[in-house]
Amino acid sequence: MYPLRPLARRFTDLDEADVLHLQRLVADWQMLADLNFADLLLFVPLRDEDGYIVLAQVRPFPAQTLYQEDMVGTVVPRRPRVARAIGEGRIVREGDPEWREGVPIREEVIPVRHGDRVIGAISSEQNLSTARTPSKLELSYLQAAGDLAQMIADGEFPFPGEQPENEIPLRVGDGFMRIDEAGVVTYVSPNAISAYRRLGVTANLVDEPLGGSEIEEESVLARLKQGRPVTSEVEANGAFVLRRFIPIVHEGRVEGALGFIRDTTELRRRDRMLVLKDATIREIHHRVKNNLQTVASLLRMQTRRVGTAEGKQALEEAIRRISSIALVHETLSQDSSEMVEFDQVAQRVVDMVGDTLTGPDRPVRFSLSGSAGEIDADVATPLALVLNELCQNAVDHAFPHGGGKVEVTIERRGLNFRLTVADDGTGLPDGFSLEGGSNLGLQIVRTLVESELGGEITLSSDGGTRARVEIPLAQPS
Repeated sequence: MYPLRPLARRFTDLDEADVLHLQRLVADWQMLADLNFADLLLFVPLRDEDGYIVLAQVRPFPAQTLYQEDMVGTVVPRRPRVARAIGEGRIVREGDPEWREGVPIREEVIPVRHGDRVIGAISSEQNLSTARTPSKLELSYLQAAGDLAQMIADGEFPFPGEQPENEIPLRVGDGFMRIDEAGVVTYVSPNAISAYRRLGVTANLVDEPLGGSEIEEESVLARLKQGRPVTSEVEANGAFVLRRFIPIVHEGRVEGALGFIRDTTELRRRDRMLVLKDATIREIHHRVKNNLQTVASLLRMQTRRVGTAEGKQALEEAIRRISSIALVHETLSQDSSEMVEFDQVAQRVVDMVGDTLTGPDRPVRFSLSGSAGEIDADVATPLALVLNELCQNAVDHAFPHGGGKVEVTIERRGLNFRLTVADDGTGLPDGFSLEGGSNLGLQIVRTLVESELGGEITLSSDGGTRARVEIPLAQPS
C-alpha cells in the first residue's frame, strides 16, 4: 500500500494542512467502517485531469469486504455521487443500489471537510446481499456511523491536534457504548458490559448517568461536554479496561458521545511478565559481571604473590581477558536487549589496555575510529576478547625499545564487520606464520575468529603490523 502523503503530493492540490487532516482521519476511520459494515475508500480530485485518486482504503471487521484487491493509488474516472458530495458539501445517499457482478451495493458518499473547504470524499460501500433485519446492537452501530459521517461532513472529525491511540487499536466489536447529551448511558453492548463487570462494576449501566458507576467518571464527562475526546485506561479489581469516548458534535453543540471499550487485562498481564523477564535478564548479566570482576580481583591478589615476572605477566593477561568479557555483560545489564552497542565496548577495551599496559617507560598512544552500531551479544563477547588480545599484542611486541601509536578501526557494511588494529612498530619478524606461531594471544584470536565467529584474520607488515579481522553478522530477525 502506498503512503498517503506521497500520493497526495504527486496527484492532488492538497496542502500540508489538508494532508495532515486526512492522515488523522484514516488513522481513526476503522471505527466508521465497522459501525457501517462497509468498505471505505477515500477519493480526492486529481490535479490535472477529471477524475479521482484513491488515497486510502479500509475494510470492515464485522462484515465481508467488497474489495479483495488493494485500491490505494488507483486513478478512477469521475463518479457522480462523489462529485455531488464534494460539489454540494453534503452526504449523498440518494439513488438505487449499484449492481456489481450480481451483488447489490449501497453507496453512501461523505464529503471530507477541512476548514471551509471540502477536500475529498469517503465512499462507504455496503454489500446488501448479506443484509438482514438488524438487531438492537446493529441499529446502534448504524446510528453511530451516521453521527460520525455527519461530523466528517461538517469538519468536526477528526478532532484537531488529536493523536489517536495506536498502541492498542480499539475495535467496535470489543465493546460499544452510547451516551446522550445529559451524560446518561442509553446503550451498552454485551462485551462492554463484560468489561465493566471485570472492573467490579455491578450496577446497571443503561439509563444511568455515566458518572453513576463505581468508576470515577466526572473528569470524562467534563471533557466530553467541552467537545474533547477522552482516552483512558482504568485499573480496578485486578483488571484493565481501555476506553475511548468521542463527543458527538453538531454545529458546535455536543449532542452526546460514543464509547469504545476494550478489556486489556491479558495484554497488561503479559506486559508485566515481559518487564519482569527483562529485569531478570538484566540482573543475571549484572551478577555475571560482578562474578567476573570478583575473579579478576582474586587474580590480582594472586599476582602480588607470584615471584616471577613471567607468572605475573600471564596472570595480568588473564585479568584483562576476564575484564573484556565483563564489559559486555555490564553493557547488557543496562539494557534488556540482547544487542550490544559495540562502539562503547570497543572504546572501554582500548582504554583498559592503554591504562594497564602503557606508562612513562612505554608511551603508546591508542586511537579508535569508525562505528559498528549494535551487535548480537553472542558476537560482541568474543569480539571484545579479540580486540583486547590484538591491542595487548601490539603493545607487547611492536615497541620493544620505546613508544608508538596503535590505531583501532571498526567498520560495518551491511552484514560484514571489519576490525583493524594497526601499529607503527617494528613489524612482523622474518618468517612469521600465524598458523605456526607460538604466541598465546594470537592463538586465542585465531580460534575465536575462525571457529566461533566464522570469520578470517590476516596479518601484514608495512611500516608496522596490521591485523585485520573480518566476520559475517547474522541477518536481523
